[in-house]
Amino acid sequence: MPAVLTPFVRSDAVGSILAEMFLHPDQEMTLAEITRRTGLAQAVTHKEVSRLVVGGVCTDRRDGNNRLIRVNTKHPLYAPMAQIVAAAYGPVPVLRDLLCSISTVEEAFIYGSWAARRSGEAGPPPRDIDVMVVGDLSVDDLITVQETAGDRLGLEVNIHRTTPATWRARDQDPFLAQVASRPTLTLVEKEGAHARRALGR
Repeated sequence: MPAVLTPFVRSDAVGSILAEMFLHPDQEMTLAEITRRTGLAQAVTHKEVSRLVVGGVCTDRRDGNNRLIRVNTKHPLYAPMAQIVAAAYGPVPVLRDLLCSISTVEEAFIYGSWAARRSGEAGPPPRDIDVMVVGDLSVDDLITVQETAGDRLGLEVNIHRTTPATWRARDQDPFLAQVASRPTLTLVEKEGAHARRALGR
């Protein structure tokens, strides 16, 4: 899909890969790990990662049968590229990492203008990130996640909390029904959440 979030990245697939690489500069990742994190097809991951390696944006090395990929922090454009990637595609890895560590979060996803742009809808660049958390997120945890994510992304992050029961009955709440009807991007989905949602429980 052509990139809508920024004209400086060729496609959303590349943006997703760059986000995982640039926001975890100290990590080496296998192609399988990048595929899992981005949700891309394996063939797409292989093709785009190979292009990034050829272009010097990422480096790779072999460890047995594994091909390990890492962002090239010595690239002359690393700093400005990191800033663009974080602002345009960083919300998913940053918020996913922060929210996955909170055991009381059952589901979490991005909605609003950022999710709409990420889904391919044309429009102005998002000025903030709207996040829905289903579960028991304390006020302290909410503030910590908002502030940490905002600092890392350079964007305002707004988190809305709702209980699992309220989310399951979202058709009765105009705001939640509107959120559910528009594009969203999953951050956290604990085991069993998808099945309960499909059954309406």
